[in-house]
Amino acid sequence: MIPTKEEWIQALNDRHGVEFQNKISSATVAICGLGGLGSNIAIALARAGIGKLILIDFDKVDITNLHRQQYKANQIGMYKTEALQDNLNEINPYVETEIHTVCIDEINTKELLSNADIICEAFDNAEYKAMLTNCVLEKIPGKYIVAASGMAGLDSANSIKTRKVSKHFYLCGDEKSDVKDDIGLISSRVMLCAAHQAHTVLRIIANKFEV
Repeated sequence: MIPTKEEWIQALNDRHGVEFQNKISSATVAICGLGGLGSNIAIALARAGIGKLILIDFDKVDITNLHRQQYKANQIGMYKTEALQDNLNEINPYVETEIHTVCIDEINTKELLSNADIICEAFDNAEYKAMLTNCVLEKIPGKYIVAASGMAGLDSANSIKTRKVSKHFYLCGDEKSDVKDDIGLISSRVMLCAAHQAHTVLRIIANKFEV
């Protein structure tokens, strides 16, 4: 039986406290890239009761995604935006989602992200990572961006860290591993990095900042 919205909010209030939960429920977070990082970030934030998620990706679910991304075998062939929206609604029926099945670039970044309080960069491609980070910092200053660098291979989980690069720019990962250098992306380590990103988002919402 699906809980009522009032029951859902009360459960979150009991867990997080009313003041903090009100901040979470009022926040809008954009997630750019819905693969291993982005799909895990989205689920963590939906469980926390985030108010709104803006989900951006142009790709479709493939069998090669299933070992580390939060999709199901019966969703192969679906657009990731639509598949993840369905999965999030099963987890939290009261989370608001806005989907954009597009490739984000220098031209549409500002339009897609202007309504977000915090932006998560969750791409696999280093060039796209740099593009998005630079666009956010230059074109929509004042927005927080939480990016990732380095989560491949079987290195220690303890090497995944969060670093404050500047006032509005946070970077999660080991900042060194690359898919080409080792056995590739392992679900557990990718999820660790995604958890760092989601937790950083919640800390920003709570006005608890890295030094």
